[in-house]
Amino acid sequence: MGKLEDLSRLRKKSHQKLLSLNSKTYKAFLEMERATFADGHLPARGKELIAIGISVVINCESCMQWHIEQAAKAGASEQEVLEAIEVGIEMGGGPATVSARFALEVMENLYEK
Repeated sequence: MGKLEDLSRLRKKSHQKLLSLNSKTYKAFLEMERATFADGHLPARGKELIAIGISVVINCESCMQWHIEQAAKAGASEQEVLEAIEVGIEMGGGPATVSARFALEVMENLYEK
């Protein structure tokens, strides 16, 4: 079995297990998920694209797989998904540039004495 199939299988297995254990927290999470990704001022497709970018930044492979699949089901094109991934790349790189400011300050302090 491939990695994507393994992720799907494990997600489904865990989903069923949490439901069978009657997890109130998990049920509340599912309700929150339904509310979050329902069409509103932002369509579900747009929300899924946002979630893709966030998933890239937090490096959640299962999240990436799920939200890319959900975005496609909501009508997102391959190009829209790619652009959402690219936003994640930029947002992941942005904090590194902020961290680099501190590193530059350390360098300046050390080398310009």
